[in-house]
Amino acid sequence: MMKTTQSTLLKMYENSEKFTVLTCYDALFATILEDAGVDVLLVGDSMGNVLHGESTTLSVTLADMTYHTRCVARGSNKAFIMTDMPFGTFQVSPELAFKNACKLIAAGAHMVKIEGGHIMAETIKFLTQRGIPVCAHIGLTPQSIHQLGGYKLQGADTITAKQLSQDAKILEKAGANMLLMEMVPAKLAKKITQSVSIPTIGIGAGVDCSAQVLVLHDMLGLYQGKKARFVKDFMADANNIQEAITNYVLAVKAGQFPNQEHEF
Repeated sequence: MMKTTQSTLLKMYENSEKFTVLTCYDALFATILEDAGVDVLLVGDSMGNVLHGESTTLSVTLADMTYHTRCVARGSNKAFIMTDMPFGTFQVSPELAFKNACKLIAAGAHMVKIEGGHIMAETIKFLTQRGIPVCAHIGLTPQSIHQLGGYKLQGADTITAKQLSQDAKILEKAGANMLLMEMVPAKLAKKITQSVSIPTIGIGAGVDCSAQVLVLHDMLGLYQGKKARFVKDFMADANNIQEAITNYVLAVKAGQFPNQEHEF
């Protein structure tokens, strides 16, 4: 079985073939997701919400992320594993970020994901020059929820749209291997995707991103409270979990998800 690597994903991107991402927190779902064709397993700090019952991701620790990365790695034979760096583990200094990222890589991650715009460029450069691939995360950054004042659309006005566009180019230049955009207007996300030469991953950022990601529990209809606009319940038309995940993969690769109903 050929493992999915960064080179695999880059080749898909260069061939304009969309790839799929879902959050994953344990060995069993790692097997289920990759058997259904999911290319990237994101060990997300969203576990704070869906596993720990917290209202934000801020309480998730490095120990939590290391443990769940190890669990996912044990259940995965093929998929590419990306792990979130939790709040407080990468903002202090590039050196501390590197030390903490090493623990996630040692646990089985192939790439780490870091929230933040141009302010994180130095850290991303420090990590990538030392062999740790990084996915940058802009737009809605849940770890900055108190600073942002809630879970709101980002880049909706001229000033913030320009800043996001600049951030994307700065982070690419710093060495970011991928760029995740969350809750960004579809037209802006398309413009940014066309302006950079690295794959973009969208969540609430329209269909023109190179890849799509959802929280596993959300796409299985297990969301808490009101469903976010960018979420589709793939269990609604499926007979079982495997079929729901397969349908998600097929919809993303065919460019059928997200559609206008799920974008801003």
